[in-house]
Amino acid sequence: MSYRVRFTQAAREDLLRLYEFQLERNVDVAERARQAIGKSIELLREFPFTCRKVAAEDPFLRELVIPFGASGYVALFEIEDRQTVTILAIRHQLEEDYH
Repeated sequence: MSYRVRFTQAAREDLLRLYEFQLERNVDVAERARQAIGKSIELLREFPFTCRKVAAEDPFLRELVIPFGASGYVALFEIEDRQTVTILAIRHQLEEDYH
């Protein structure tokens, strides 16, 4: 079974914010981070239930850990139904919480 992955507007804004942050420092790193996030999100098309649960009482709200460098990123997502995964937010692992 293959899921359709979609992004909320907030998640799209997170991606842009994270990319621009890296872009100000190093163009190559920004591009590698973008590719790492994209490649990791592909996992959600086939195996969203392999990601960690955010809360025990909601088995459909999960986080995808995206390794990158010494830390990485975390994508908060919801498995909406048998066909759809929605990415709600993305943050750097060193950030306090989702925006």
